[in-house]
Amino acid sequence: MNTEPVATVDSLLKEAVTAIGGESPRLDAELLLAHASGLTRTGFRAWPEREVPAQASEHFRELVARRAQGQPVAYLLGEQEFWSLPLQVNETTLIPRPDTECLVEVALSLPLPEQASVLDLGTGTGAIALALASEQPNWRILASDRVAGAVELARRNSEALKLPVTVLESDWFSQIPRQRFDLIISNPPYIADNDHHLNEGDVRFEPSSALVSGADGLDDIRFLITQAPGWLADDGWLMLEHGYDQGAAVRALLVSDGWRTIETRQDYGGNDRLTLAQKPLGLSGQEAAHAE
Repeated sequence: MNTEPVATVDSLLKEAVTAIGGESPRLDAELLLAHASGLTRTGFRAWPEREVPAQASEHFRELVARRAQGQPVAYLLGEQEFWSLPLQVNETTLIPRPDTECLVEVALSLPLPEQASVLDLGTGTGAIALALASEQPNWRILASDRVAGAVELARRNSEALKLPVTVLESDWFSQIPRQRFDLIISNPPYIADNDHHLNEGDVRFEPSSALVSGADGLDDIRFLITQAPGWLADDGWLMLEHGYDQGAAVRALLVSDGWRTIETRQDYGGNDRLTLAQKPLGLSGQEAAHAE
């Protein structure tokens, strides 16, 4: 006869909180138990003594062990919410962060045409593009990523959410069909290749190609600032997410290339998080040739 005690919601959560530790062990434990058991987090509080079937308990403990090793909750669940949209996630892409929603807010506040043409470069899960599509169904939104797995994932999210966004595989502008956009928006890699944060927290498990950009973290941002004018309408906007300590450097790069209406905005924590600017008034010879 099996004498192993039956696991309850309360006992499993207490066990998991101890194992996980860190900043939000209770939240992590509840999300994982809801995923493994099919029960709701509200139900956990209402019926803490509810018994959890053995198979679900075993699956939950496996997830807790992986979380205790540092694996991100979003990868364990296969899902992350962004702009109230449930997005599928996997190890081919970054996990969408709440602070990236600030890009969506600012983009929606810009004086863009009713049928604006928008390009989301390095789309990952498709988070930014899909959030914009959910708010502006008349916008024509093209998203791209150089990682084939990310392109596939963004397309799946587009189909699942029934939000029509075109997703292409492209290394920045290389495979984008020639056209002019009213807005180019991007959350590019912006971490320096020797940054100690790469060895900490969830970032350890995310693809380095989506994080690292040269010795100062600005290589991709430099490229985008240089190339974007050839792809923008005359009063088009470029918007870039960047590190909390990179606002001044990004503004300086934009100033040196003649961009207008340059402004850095903060995230929900009050840190510099994104910089936007309007296309320079004139194209250089190199940019004009690129635009043909």
